[in-house]
Amino acid sequence: MNTVLATPQPAKGNLLLVDDDADILKLLSIRLKASGYQVMTATSAEQALSMAAAERPDLVVTDLRMAGLDGMALFHEIERRHTGLPVIILTAHGTIPDAVAATRQGVFGYLTKPYDASELLAQVQRALTLHGSAAPARREDQSWHAEIITRSPLMEDLLLRTERVAQGEASILIQGESGTGKELLARALHNASRRADKPFVAINCGAIPEALLESELFGHKKGAFTGATADHPGLFVEAHTGSLLLDEIGDMPIALQVKLLRALEAREIRAVGSTKTIPIDVRIISASHKDLNQARADGTFREDLFYRLNVVTLRLPALRERREDIPLLLAHFLQRLSVRYGKNVTAFSPDALEMLIAAPWPGNIRQLYNVAEQVVALSSGQIVSTKVVEQAMQLEMQRIDSFEDARRRFEYDYLTRLLKLTQGSVTQAAKLAKRNRTEFYKLLQRHGIEAAHFKPTSP
Repeated sequence: MNTVLATPQPAKGNLLLVDDDADILKLLSIRLKASGYQVMTATSAEQALSMAAAERPDLVVTDLRMAGLDGMALFHEIERRHTGLPVIILTAHGTIPDAVAATRQGVFGYLTKPYDASELLAQVQRALTLHGSAAPARREDQSWHAEIITRSPLMEDLLLRTERVAQGEASILIQGESGTGKELLARALHNASRRADKPFVAINCGAIPEALLESELFGHKKGAFTGATADHPGLFVEAHTGSLLLDEIGDMPIALQVKLLRALEAREIRAVGSTKTIPIDVRIISASHKDLNQARADGTFREDLFYRLNVVTLRLPALRERREDIPLLLAHFLQRLSVRYGKNVTAFSPDALEMLIAAPWPGNIRQLYNVAEQVVALSSGQIVSTKVVEQAMQLEMQRIDSFEDARRRFEYDYLTRLLKLTQGSVTQAAKLAKRNRTEFYKLLQRHGIEAAHFKPTSP
């Protein structure tokens, strides 16, 4: 039996066609319906605006010259009311200067009548590819993942699975490359769980020195070590009855992995310097950009802890696996960053957007946000050109930290080196730094460094 493969059809999209000439409107509608698109028609800009408000289309194709509001006026109203909705303009009166002016203002495409059908279909397909179809109707309450912006089928499947596993109490491991939004997914999972009204606490296990991490997690008692001037409850206590995210769990030292496993098995913790145990009720969510299964095989991550944490695995796709989300994310970033920078940057030119969608994005959403910020900082108009995108991408590749971030990192590294060298002696470290003791203590407090953790332990 021979298998017959169907000819691939264009991606379905809901189009709104606008023209005050009924015959042209009918012909255009037939042609686009025959190509597989869903079509709505309007004979005026005013009618089109009402229809767009009632059922947002994926694309608007409009005549330029119409009675009442013309095509450009319609475009500006759509831009104001429905940010990110692409518009293609058709006209028998088009000129090259008109086309240039329209595209500079953010119009997606511009075709003159009589238009070439294949060119029109190509522009329609390109607009839907770049901007995507309208997001599917959401269920009544989707506020639990309101911060996750997506129309990707991969992400929609992940969110459905996240919602299902959120209802239980099993430990969750979130795997994904750096910058994919693991903490956002962890927060969403917490919001969808029965613990949603309880604390959500997060810690990056790779960002805290080993000497400090135990105290941060389990707490310490006053006087437990030099510098412990007050009781510190720790994050397990802070997260009691809620959820605790152990981000970059793969960077946790082996010695602390043992203590963490013991706490999870016994459902109790003991603060540093205390003889009493404290019962805990915490749901553990772990996250890592590392392959923990490989780390387990390599002996850098305990096997017993791996199975304790990895009851359910949620894998976040890389941005290159969900390129259809890039226009949505960029529109969101532009809106937020324009407010921050006091600018009115509203959209990307089609070529600029296409460039961004095609980029590799090894740093994922975090890198995309950095480029968007560079774009807003560099832009002088509403529409972002390819030139500005190229500049932003180049700056991102050569990215350097801000002066404040660089200074902060230098101070932290410098202070910890001094304390290691002097075995935790603040007096000696201050002398080496040529600072008075009080000033040195303030620096340690600013960076959350406790000198006692650098003192040699008794045999």
